[in-house]
Amino acid sequence: MIALIDYGAGNLTSVRKALAHLGAPVTTPAAPADLAGAAGIIVPGVGNFEVTSALDADWRAAIRSHIARGRPLLGICVGMQWLFDGSAEAPGHPGLALLPGRCSLITGEEAAPAGTGGSPPRTDGGGRAAFKVPHVGWNSLHRTRGSWLLDGVDEGDQVYFTHSYAAPLTESCVGSTRYGLEFAAAVEQNAVGGVQFHPEKSSDVGLRILGNFLRRLR
Repeated sequence: MIALIDYGAGNLTSVRKALAHLGAPVTTPAAPADLAGAAGIIVPGVGNFEVTSALDADWRAAIRSHIARGRPLLGICVGMQWLFDGSAEAPGHPGLALLPGRCSLITGEEAAPAGTGGSPPRTDGGGRAAFKVPHVGWNSLHRTRGSWLLDGVDEGDQVYFTHSYAAPLTESCVGSTRYGLEFAAAVEQNAVGGVQFHPEKSSDVGLRILGNFLRRLR
């Protein structure tokens, strides 16, 4: 059974439909104790990072206990950002701190991080990146290393994004995307994965990724 966590931060309907298409049973836990019997957890999310504050100490403890048992977890969009230390979008609200680093706005004066190469971001003449946020629409994935989460996903495959903040390029990054700046589009650490894009809206590629997550279930 997949526990799809509803903390008021996302359209769970499309995720449920995608999982139903793959034949996966889904439940929405009412309390942290309900996670004990879950084979896997999905933390979705859209909107401001501040909404993750609804995942209080009891939820965090239950989720960490799930991870400690080697059971898989998938974070989607804000749910992926929550796996990190926190986000500049809501500095007073810490993330789960499972992965090191902080999420930041995908525009600004910073140079493009080292990673997959390619040209630096266009600027407006004042040193600021000349591209619009939020980043909404289809963009390509660059595979940065081997990954169970992205198994069967080809270099350059297109997935659907809608976000203004993004995670840094760290050792956990298994797939990146460039939109002005390069950022982590998919991360992975043991049985924990996260995607900045929305797999439930990413056609066959997204279903492949959700299927990879389901294959991690015990």
